[in-house]
Amino acid sequence: MKIHPTAVVHKDAELAADVVIGPYAVIDEKVKLGAGVKIGPHAVVYRYSSLAQGCVVHAHAIIGDLPQDLVYKDTVSYVRISSGTTIREGVTIHRGTKPETVTEVGSNCYLMANSHLAHNVKMGNNVIVCNGALLAGYVEVGDRAFISGNCVIHQFVRIGRLAMLGGNSGISQDVLPFCMAASVHLNVITGLNVVGMRRAGISAADRIVVKRIFSVLFRSGLNMTQAVTKLKQDQSPYAQEICRFIESSKRGICGFKSTEEDAE
Repeated sequence: MKIHPTAVVHKDAELAADVVIGPYAVIDEKVKLGAGVKIGPHAVVYRYSSLAQGCVVHAHAIIGDLPQDLVYKDTVSYVRISSGTTIREGVTIHRGTKPETVTEVGSNCYLMANSHLAHNVKMGNNVIVCNGALLAGYVEVGDRAFISGNCVIHQFVRIGRLAMLGGNSGISQDVLPFCMAASVHLNVITGLNVVGMRRAGISAADRIVVKRIFSVLFRSGLNMTQAVTKLKQDQSPYAQEICRFIESSKRGICGFKSTEEDAE
């Protein structure tokens, strides 16, 4: 264990034997730091926060501070960050609002400088959040989503698996899996995240299936209810995933603006 002499570490924190804690960092009581965790200078990890094996926290990040929610009372809630996640400088992650609730970050995520995860965010694995992006309370983000710089995401919105949000986009409705949201627009998707699907190992044949599903949703002339009814007859796991996503939406689904960006 390597703890800088200027760091403040509570005696009741649980630290793995090889944790590294930098100058002026603060580790509160009831914090758990797994094997190989590194905490940078001036970073703060508050009580009820846990970071699993191999997480790296850079300078001035703040994890587990109180939620910015007027309904919050002085109750026990948590931040849980899974293995291999990198948290860059100035990132803020707040714990859950209601008793025993959790703000969750999956494994191998990369949260870039000054991004913010509000209370009760639920983030999947391998998600990238770029500089200055702001995720409000109860936002859910699917695996391998990419959130570009300075995006703002309304509370309770869901970002689907392998979706990609363009820079400075505003999102207050759900973004379907595999889709791309337009930069500097509100609630507009422009096509499919083909590059992301390729990088995730989705085959060319399966990408064609997703394109066909997208066409049914947005190019067939059917309304969303009719399109879902039609897609439910499709046995493809992608069709079923997207139908489930749409039917469980509470805020509605982002609309489509035709471009050539979703071409192979």
